[in-house]
Amino acid sequence: MPKPSLSKSTPITVRVAGALVSLEGAVAVGVAVVLVVRGLLGYDQSISSGYGTAAWFAILGGAVLAAGVALIFGRRWGRAIAVVAQLLLLPVAWSLLTDSHQTFFGILLGVVVVAALGCLFSSPTSKWLAAEYGGDPEDGESSNR
Repeated sequence: MPKPSLSKSTPITVRVAGALVSLEGAVAVGVAVVLVVRGLLGYDQSISSGYGTAAWFAILGGAVLAAGVALIFGRRWGRAIAVVAQLLLLPVAWSLLTDSHQTFFGILLGVVVVAALGCLFSSPTSKWLAAEYGGDPEDGESSNR
């Protein structure tokens, strides 16, 4: 397996998306750590299991963090996970804005998600992805006609 390195051919939009997605993953992993610590300190877990929720946040947050780091290093596989994560976070941001009355966090999450999606679907990112499939990134035509 080749050693990860920052490729000069990776567009800045991919790296920005990777940074935003990495931030989301790191926050989720951080929440998992907080939940485990709370459980170990004996906080009430009669309503929900802090350990189970922590495992959920650790697994999903770890995957999102890995996808973000992959994008930073120019690995195309990270985009799929990043896009799915952003699409799943859009209703979370909406819920924070409306039902939960957490306007600040809803706006913050919404801005991060929309910015990440914008970067993930931008023209430079699409051209970068198309280059792997043998297409000419300038005109979108395949060289295998």
